[in-house]
Amino acid sequence: MSIRPVKRIITSQPTVEGAGVKLRRAFGFGDTGDYDPFLLLDDFRNDRPDDYRAGFPWHPHRGIETITYVLAGSVDHGDSLGNRGNLEAGDVQWMTAGRGILHQEMPQGDAKGRMHGFQLWANLPSSLKMTAPRYQDVKAEEIPEVIDDDGTRVRVVCGDFYGRRGPVEGVAADPRYLDVWVPPNRKKSLPVELERHAFAYVFEGSGSFRAASKPFGVLTEKTDGNGGETMQREQTGNRSLVLFDSGDEVTVQAGEQGIRFLLVSGKPIREPVAWYGPIVMNTKAELQQAFDELHAGTFIR
Repeated sequence: MSIRPVKRIITSQPTVEGAGVKLRRAFGFGDTGDYDPFLLLDDFRNDRPDDYRAGFPWHPHRGIETITYVLAGSVDHGDSLGNRGNLEAGDVQWMTAGRGILHQEMPQGDAKGRMHGFQLWANLPSSLKMTAPRYQDVKAEEIPEVIDDDGTRVRVVCGDFYGRRGPVEGVAADPRYLDVWVPPNRKKSLPVELERHAFAYVFEGSGSFRAASKPFGVLTEKTDGNGGETMQREQTGNRSLVLFDSGDEVTVQAGEQGIRFLLVSGKPIREPVAWYGPIVMNTKAELQQAFDELHAGTFIR
């Protein structure tokens, strides 16, 4: 087995989306080649209702799939096809926008006003850009959980993991989407196929993701006050995204509070990307056509 080295670590950046929702963006709206087939990851976590209640009113999507994973609070949603629903803590919605859909997502906090969730965008290959839209709404109890003898817990949202398969099916990017908890001071290795791009997004605790031969991010040696030297290992913490290089497993050493992170991987599509706002096509001409149809009222087919 070859451990994936860390390519880079990124701290998610504050941004405002929708009608004024304050969130953190881990990646997106730039060169996403290293993340292919994924385009964007947002962490919408807030305990001030005024910072999220305005929500994401009616807006279009074409050419992508959006994956919404709720950890606290709830999200009411509806679309131009007449679908309506509510995502609660632990639920997942995988929406294939395909040839086009208009929808809205309105977050609601829990009893203490807390809201937390993630939205990941996955690209569609050119052959499926204009496929029919569809939803896969998955309740928390439908998501299998793998519990290892060392206390590691993995919720399998999509893909296979240690003989369990997530409930989301038929996704073009063939992704694996895991919610991983590693207990304090434990070291854990998780398989990731060599041909996949992979990243981890840390949202609780901290830990050190290791390269093949040494801990990543070892800080400068420091004296221990008694004439000796100690090595301090950099901890990757809350709201940090870890982009991995090639290899067939990811290894993490959990810190004193343990570590929880999303581990997402998928087979790259390797096609041109023409992207503006919520619409992602392969060429500028296709992108222009989409917006022309949107303005003409012929976007929904």
